[in-house]
Amino acid sequence: MNAYEIISRKRDGQSLSIEEIKFFIDGYTNGKIPDYQMSALLMAIYFQDMDFKETHNLTKIMLNSGEVVDLSDIPGIKVDKHSTGGVGDKISLILAPIVAAAGVPVPMISGRGLGHTGGTLDKLESIPGFNVNLSLSEYRKIIGEIDVCLIGQTKEIAPADKKIYALRDVTATIQSIPLITASIMSKKLAEGIDALVLDIKVGKGAFMKTEENAIALARNLVTVGEMFNKPTIGLLTNMNTPLGKAIGNWLEVNESIDCLMNKGPADLMEITHALAGVMIMLGGKASSIEEGLSLSRKMIGSGKAFEKFLEIVNKQGGDVKVIEKPDKYKKAKNIIPVLAEKKGYIVDYDALEFGMTSVSLGAGRLKADDPVDFQAGIILHKQINHPVDKGEVIAELHTNLDSNHQDYATRISKACSISSEPISHQPMIFKKISNDGIEPWK
Repeated sequence: MNAYEIISRKRDGQSLSIEEIKFFIDGYTNGKIPDYQMSALLMAIYFQDMDFKETHNLTKIMLNSGEVVDLSDIPGIKVDKHSTGGVGDKISLILAPIVAAAGVPVPMISGRGLGHTGGTLDKLESIPGFNVNLSLSEYRKIIGEIDVCLIGQTKEIAPADKKIYALRDVTATIQSIPLITASIMSKKLAEGIDALVLDIKVGKGAFMKTEENAIALARNLVTVGEMFNKPTIGLLTNMNTPLGKAIGNWLEVNESIDCLMNKGPADLMEITHALAGVMIMLGGKASSIEEGLSLSRKMIGSGKAFEKFLEIVNKQGGDVKVIEKPDKYKKAKNIIPVLAEKKGYIVDYDALEFGMTSVSLGAGRLKADDPVDFQAGIILHKQINHPVDKGEVIAELHTNLDSNHQDYATRISKACSISSEPISHQPMIFKKISNDGIEPWK
């Protein structure tokens, strides 16, 4: 067995055995197989694909390249949520405290923003003092105490994935469905979960632009999860326009606080409650998704979810006072209004353009080591189908940069579509994908 033969077998469309996959992944992780040969295998997988068995085996090898957390001594069914990434997607900040408040333990290892999508870790770190770089022993301890902890990937978790992902990022192989599946599932399974809920974004601001591709990814993720005996359910959700009104790290934390205090935008809360409802059901605290949805809403209405968020912030070293009084948080020094060019109704916000403009304002990163400005981002004053007059403010740009303000405002203005008539209702959740198949969301 050697790297050349394995590359050529996959190049020619053959299935790889678990022994071949293990030889290659272990060899690359420990430095015996060079970048150029791993790059060749990644490209072969990109073009020739992998079947479910191969994808399961790849996930298993990547998962076992590091430590798999054991949370079996913590009572309850441990459930997490994974999102494929979007613009204004602050759902984890709202959902984790909801589900934990309902009595379901939530072990959550999250990522940072890259490209047009934001990252949960960057948002959490915008809270002064919040520590996402906890050890696995600290992570276990906090879950045992308050049923939830949100941290970043440690060096012990799926080290093979960390090394391979960096190479995928520079070899144009990010979009491969089996590689995405193995990357996501190896990290999620290493957290110590018993079940998983997936938020598969589809639309202009998502990595999966079409429903066909989003369903293909969802089916892979669900199938692999079930092959590991972890009940897995995915929801296909709308990412054609930004979620909620805020884009950018602290701005999204601020909006999450509003949501936890029952003042959140309808589009954002619809998806949040749906995902939370599925998690609560999988966590055994509800007999159906509908009952889980009802319990999720009760956690918001009663204030228990907000109390749980304060617990999370306190346990992870964050400044609770700034959560209780978010208006005290320092704002960006430049706030630039974007004005409506005509009277009518807002019928579209191009999520990708909003995401990339937010990055340009300082809120995100194009390379993994780019700095992030926690205060930067965009606030929407109008949402889809809201009426607007010519010259009315439809959005605000927040930045500490001192130049190109008008260029950014123009870019956002062009990414807004205004029509004389409102559009028909656009669903926020399209489908549910589970071991039972693909069903419309009701």
